[in-house]
Amino acid sequence: MNIADMTIKEIKEWLETCKELPAEVQALFMADARSGVQAVYRRWQRNQEKARKQQERWLEMSRYERELWKRGYRHIAGVDEVGRGPLAGPVVTAAVILPQDFYLPGLNDSKKVSPAQREVMYERIMEGAVAVSIAMSDAPLIDEMNIFQATLRAMHEAVRGLQVVPDITLNDAVTIPQLSLEQRPLIGGDGKSISIAAASIVAKVERDRLMKEYDRQYPGYGFASNMGYGTAEHLAALREKGPCPIHRRSFGGVLQS
Repeated sequence: MNIADMTIKEIKEWLETCKELPAEVQALFMADARSGVQAVYRRWQRNQEKARKQQERWLEMSRYERELWKRGYRHIAGVDEVGRGPLAGPVVTAAVILPQDFYLPGLNDSKKVSPAQREVMYERIMEGAVAVSIAMSDAPLIDEMNIFQATLRAMHEAVRGLQVVPDITLNDAVTIPQLSLEQRPLIGGDGKSISIAAASIVAKVERDRLMKEYDRQYPGYGFASNMGYGTAEHLAALREKGPCPIHRRSFGGVLQS
């Protein structure tokens, strides 16, 4: 292949199919005096570096899964929750079992992923997972049990709702009571395990969609933007309107309204 005889468009299209370039080909690019060729080549280099870092990150975040798969565990369920801190709405939990060949670059703790990226990842997870289960505890149950116990209950329901029985669960920080399965709690697990991160993404997207629906049912509190958290707008609405049916009346910000 003679780079000098190719147009910039041809080079760009060809590079899009390449994951690696031999040293002699890279030397041809570096020797090409055309500024457009240099720009295309630098872009390819940046993309390759990004892909390399994503692969390294994936290997780091899948180390618990790979260790367990190697030991013969077949179905590993990641379990996480979203929504323990808000003043309104449910706490939502998810349990996700990923196949061993699953790969989703950029998968991370849902708090570290943009809303648009979360939506794309959610679809990929729902399409590619072996099994997904979602459960929640609503505001009245949170008030009755307290937020921690209500979260554990929802996690238990999410695991029990999986259509494939897991061999083990990887949980974000907690041990789920009365669950007759092997468990491994990981502190900060949504940033350390692909299974827990996937559960974090699913739970976050599900809860955000639900809060947007609640915003239509109970306008004026800003649920579509604050997701039930105690923003200044939300607290002002509470003082003016009082709590609505999805508010957690045992939480301080609601009690003071």
